Amino acid sequence: MLPLTTIFYRLAWATLLGAVIGAERTVRRRPAGMRTSVCVTVAAALFTIVSVEIAKRTGDASTTRIASNIVQGVGFLGAGVIMRERGSVVGLTTAAAIFAEAAIGMTAGGGLYAVSGGAALLILFALIVLFYFEGALNLKPRYMLFRISSGATQDLVPDVHGLFTKLGINLDNFQVSMTGEKNLIQFDADVSRRQQERILTAMTRPGITFEMLPVERQS
Repeated sequence: MLPLTTIFYRLAWATLLGAVIGAERTVRRRPAGMRTSVCVTVAAALFTIVSVEIAKRTGDASTTRIASNIVQGVGFLGAGVIMRERGSVVGLTTAAAIFAEAAIGMTAGGGLYAVSGGAALLILFALIVLFYFEGALNLKPRYMLFRISSGATQDLVPDVHGLFTKLGINLDNFQVSMTGEKNLIQFDADVSRRQQERILTAMTRPGITFEMLPVERQS
């Protein structure tokens, strides 16, 4: 049997790696934060250690299949964080992160400290660096519904067209209507996260109600 200190070192290393990846998910307010990530990596590491130790004691190498079943269990867990929200599918990145965390936990449980640490760094690179890279190059725009309401005396149509033209954004399904004593402008557009922030800053004014919601593109 492995010395207890070695087992604890492996579990502690799995805990650390899970906590680091989970912290990134928590900061971005995504499901499956630090506690979930630590549970995944530690459980995967422990299953790996136990399956190997049982195989040593019984002489039955087939018991190592315990570790292989981690993949199926994590698949169910990952599916739980994927959901459909206002016409868009969200949670895919978090589900993939959980899958990677299980692999990292198994690697840590196998005593491959450098490999598991390097894998965790690569996952953090994908979650943090590539996130900003996508935003900077507008690689992942979202199709959004915009609703802007204002007083009857305010005509925001020129402002809206000017702002979106400046940002290079095409408007779909543009509609202007009167609701009670308010003007309502509604349209759809593909916008990146950075563009969303700039639009929100520009359109947040006294007397204006601004809504920006993800929707499914109509064929």
